[in-house]
Amino acid sequence: MVNIPLCSFSLSSIFRCVYPTTPIKLGAGGWSPLDTDRYPWLQVNLGSRKQVVAIVTQGRYGSSDWTSKYRLLYSDTQKNWRPYLQDGNIWTFEGNVNSHGVVRHELQHAILAHYIRFIPVDWSREGRIGLRLELYGCSYWADVISFDGNGVISYRFRSKKIKIVKDVISLKFRTTAGDGVVLHGEGQQGDYISLELRRARLQLSINLGSNQYGSIQGHTSVTSGSLLDDDHWHSVVIERYRRNVNFTLDHHTQHFRTNGEFDHLDLDYEISFGGLPISAKPSSGGRENFVGCMEGITYNGDNITNLVRRKKVDTSSFRNLTFSCAESNSFSVFFNSTSFLRLLGQSDSDTLSVSLSFRTWNPNGLLMFTALADGWVEVGLTEGKVTVYMNVTQKKNTRIDISSGSGLNDGQWHSVHLNALENYAMLTVDGDEASTVRTAIPIQIQTGGTYYFGGNFLHTNTRSLQRSFQGCMQMIHIDDHLADLRALEQDLAGSFENISLDMCAIIDRCVPNHCEHGGSCSQTWNTFSCNCTGTGYTGATCHRSMYQQSCEEYKHQGKSSGNYWIDPDGSGFISPFRVTCDMAEERVWTVLKNNLSPQTSVTSTNQEGKASPLSRVCFQVLSVTSSAEYCDQFVAYACRMSRLLNTPDGVPFTWWVGRSNERHSYWGGSGPGIQKCSCGIEHNCTNPKHYCNCDADLRSWREDAGLLVYKDHLPVSQVVVGDASRAGSEAKLTIGPLRCQGDRERSFWNAASFTSPASYLHFPSFRGETSTDISFYFKTSSTHGVFLENLGTTDFLHIELRGSRVFFSFDVGSERVELSVHSPVPLNDDQWHRVEAEKNIKEAVLLLDGKYKEVRSTPPQGHAKLEFYSELYVGASNRQRGFLGCMRALRINGVTFDLEERAQVTPGVNPGCQGHCSSYGMHCRNGGKCVEKYNGYTCDCSLTAYDGPFCTDDVGGYFETGTLVRYDFLPEGGTPAFQEMKSVSSVGVPGEANLTQEELVFSFSTSSAPSILVYISSRTQDYLAVVLRTLQVRYSLGGLTEPYTIDVDHRNLANGQPHSVNISRNFREIRLQLDHYSVSTYSLPEASDTHFNLVKSIFLGKVFETGQIDPILIARYNTPGFVGCLSRVQWNSMAPLKAALRSGPAAPVSTHGILVPSNCGASPMTISPMASASDPWHDTESPFDSRVSSARSRKNIRDPSVWFAGIISMVIFTAICIMVFVVRHMFRHKGSYHTNEAKGAESADCADAAIIVNDPAFTETIDESKKEWFI
Repeated sequence: MVNIPLCSFSLSSIFRCVYPTTPIKLGAGGWSPLDTDRYPWLQVNLGSRKQVVAIVTQGRYGSSDWTSKYRLLYSDTQKNWRPYLQDGNIWTFEGNVNSHGVVRHELQHAILAHYIRFIPVDWSREGRIGLRLELYGCSYWADVISFDGNGVISYRFRSKKIKIVKDVISLKFRTTAGDGVVLHGEGQQGDYISLELRRARLQLSINLGSNQYGSIQGHTSVTSGSLLDDDHWHSVVIERYRRNVNFTLDHHTQHFRTNGEFDHLDLDYEISFGGLPISAKPSSGGRENFVGCMEGITYNGDNITNLVRRKKVDTSSFRNLTFSCAESNSFSVFFNSTSFLRLLGQSDSDTLSVSLSFRTWNPNGLLMFTALADGWVEVGLTEGKVTVYMNVTQKKNTRIDISSGSGLNDGQWHSVHLNALENYAMLTVDGDEASTVRTAIPIQIQTGGTYYFGGNFLHTNTRSLQRSFQGCMQMIHIDDHLADLRALEQDLAGSFENISLDMCAIIDRCVPNHCEHGGSCSQTWNTFSCNCTGTGYTGATCHRSMYQQSCEEYKHQGKSSGNYWIDPDGSGFISPFRVTCDMAEERVWTVLKNNLSPQTSVTSTNQEGKASPLSRVCFQVLSVTSSAEYCDQFVAYACRMSRLLNTPDGVPFTWWVGRSNERHSYWGGSGPGIQKCSCGIEHNCTNPKHYCNCDADLRSWREDAGLLVYKDHLPVSQVVVGDASRAGSEAKLTIGPLRCQGDRERSFWNAASFTSPASYLHFPSFRGETSTDISFYFKTSSTHGVFLENLGTTDFLHIELRGSRVFFSFDVGSERVELSVHSPVPLNDDQWHRVEAEKNIKEAVLLLDGKYKEVRSTPPQGHAKLEFYSELYVGASNRQRGFLGCMRALRINGVTFDLEERAQVTPGVNPGCQGHCSSYGMHCRNGGKCVEKYNGYTCDCSLTAYDGPFCTDDVGGYFETGTLVRYDFLPEGGTPAFQEMKSVSSVGVPGEANLTQEELVFSFSTSSAPSILVYISSRTQDYLAVVLRTLQVRYSLGGLTEPYTIDVDHRNLANGQPHSVNISRNFREIRLQLDHYSVSTYSLPEASDTHFNLVKSIFLGKVFETGQIDPILIARYNTPGFVGCLSRVQWNSMAPLKAALRSGPAAPVSTHGILVPSNCGASPMTISPMASASDPWHDTESPFDSRVSSARSRKNIRDPSVWFAGIISMVIFTAICIMVFVVRHMFRHKGSYHTNEAKGAESADCADAAIIVNDPAFTETIDESKKEWFI
């Protein structure tokens, strides 16, 4: 406890002392000010500077007087008071609730002060202000040195040059200057360290050097703090170990790593404090020296201030070295939104002269107002510039507006000077006479003599729209006389309301910057806001990522393959980056491309040739590889007289650099520890004496290629090529993209099932931060349950389900905040629902299913980090019933919690969940069936004509001349494979079936006709055929002498465009849809049978059938056969074309001719659908018609002009068809790419292949002729 004698107390006023001998300290007595005291305070003189750590208060003894809230100011000189700040705000302490209770507050940060002042804010409603107090702390002493802008302390080293790997520098400074060098040291090799004030901010610059690109690349600069010219003490600590630096300013620490490649700081001769040394390089000059005071200067354990006092350090540059800090002569006035200051000047004067200095964050506010004998004058801020409004009412209403300056709401001190005399007015900002604004005044003004500053006062007969000024003012001059603001405290000059005297409590709410992930901060006097544009994050503080954490998550949102942004650690420090997600297979591939072109030439002409590195930083790539189960990267080295690896025992000519900057001398298809290529593992190299094709050193082109699969070494970031400079040597390098698949950490599907209300999982308490985000999925059939809970001494966090609401509650200091979101759909529907909760220093957010949201502002104490002492309980709490159901993908601050691992050893909780199809089954399209899996779901596309993870990929083929596909429906007792196939489908076509309904769907594109598209035969004479001259559907089910035919007239469908056809029959009703046109309905004649008996085979492209076949089909359509593309062919649940392209030899399908996989028949139409009125194919009756409609069209054919136009059209059409066929024939074949991959150890046929998973262990030397390729 600090011992305070009674004489150390001073008061703004005193009402009464019950016990005059001990009026202030705890025990008897107490202090109360007069009721008329407009600015009550109690001040304590601690005798010397003390370090205060706690404060205790009581009300006035034996009374109804106490102080319920108060603020704390402190100073070294009884001037320029500084408010106690906590959590970025002027802190208001909670005081007493009665006169006898004792309330103690431990200060979050100890304060150093000679004088303490208590400002009552709120007090007893039953009495008045009453206070007794005690302070707790300890003595403090430090050497102080005053710097006048000329003196510099030069601390010379014991040796001329020092090479330092570790530095610790600390000091405290105090200044009113916004610029000046605090410390500086440099070396002849370009190394330096400098600490400098720039615009009242502190900038630390370090350069440890860089040997590869020059010293400029080693430069690292970090800025901290703001408003440091406030004439208060600020503490600085710089800690460096190698390239890691901690830069602490006033308890706020920035951690960073220097640029360059070196770890040592090489300094020559000396390090200086207060300015640049005489020995500084000329390039370092031009900077101002420090003006102010420093104390406690230490450099690597040496107390510099003590050495100066003992005259052990050179101080010859000082004119007058003093060990005390001069008092400030400035007197500031602090305004809030309810403040004003009234001062007096000359009245009835024809000259108006007002000047002042101000600082603020608000773009708008009233600085000064004065009434004239006829009118008024107003000086204010409007959108960051100073504006003057003069309204003269004599004879007529005349308004004069002038303005100057810009961006004056930057928190810096700015001066304003307004002069009005002799029919003109002048406005000068920041003393810049060159930019003074001058304007004429139509009449002579006459001052009123009263001046108001700050804005919150009643001024009648004005139309001022200015807001009250919030900020600080000083150096107020009226009529060219400095106003005595100190006299305001004794009511000797002017009056005021709600202002704070002799202090400037301006706060930079953007320092430290609470906008995360590079968000830009802007502020007003009361708050700050973040602009998250371009950061990839969102929210009030740019904390929450806008992107999913992996390609796996995009897939389960129903997305298809493409380029996506991912953010693997969510709200963590790794920024989002762009990847390619390949979702064509069941397992998703994440692909990271590099910018090295394939077959990049390496020749003797580009000795210094370099390619750019991967566009992602190492943390981004590591986040992908570390979470993947498997990664690979293709590498290829094409060579002609350019050796690759030499021999397993020799020095490699070429190596590559992977993760962790390690060199590797194995190539694609091999493995760590083996200096071989793929051919060396498989024993098929060009020269058996070597283990790479290129090592044969032949004049003909050879290549070594394969996959690198040891993911702990990937990706390839650099390739050093060492044998491409000889005469005749040529080499081409290919580095493929990094590909990874699998979720090693099982983050997205990491789930647990809670089977008992008393069951729960517990984890170590997560680290509390100023921003905290929590997200998870849940599904349940219960209406109530606690999702998770964490407790602390004063902090609390809780998320719970209650009926159709989710609640999120947490403590901020003594205040509890609770948010709730209501869902219009039941939450106990056993469907997956997502909860996202975030708490930051500005607001709390609760989001349900990405739709339903509540946002609430965080109390001022929200700056504090949450501190928990208990474990994190998931699924239950110690007071309420737990959660019943499934929970998965629990993430807190971007870290996934392994629910499955903990569930395996926890009774009442099971790892994993079932029932994913109920929530995600809609992603299975085109008849695909959702199948449950342990860690998710998959889409079964076996009964569809589609493929892919969601049954959305078309399966089709290109038919050449004579190509046909035949799919057979075997009779009962067919092959086992077919029996199994039949058992899978409940709606399929069994052998020997007699159908009364069927559906045929397919799409096609072709430029040739006539042809057979689809033909379905039977073991009787029944058949269904779809042929193309004009599109025609032929049904023959018996009972008719000729097949029932549907023609689609007026349409040339052999136009190279894709067309889709859907034909369905239910007994006699036939429905037909072509492309985007509406469905047309037809009916089989009454004489026709309705059974399609004994379906036998499906033919695509051509018919090759034994037995009786419609001769018209054979004669008109079967030769030469269909040439073009067919896709999506499906007959009921059978997909004959897919079976031909995907199934094994046991499938009942055969192909004759050349069938090339292609989806060209299913591509979207390049001709957009047209309205009926403008469609030349549109028929007023129907786009389709039976053959009876053909008679109407035959009459038009007899017109000669029609014949002539038709012949020309046919010639042009035939030429186009020939061109299309030639182009298709030239480009229809697809090339295959073959890489040799290393085989597993179980199939290895040599010792080398059996150890490809071992770590490399070899020593290499670098040849000067090698070329480096950064990937």
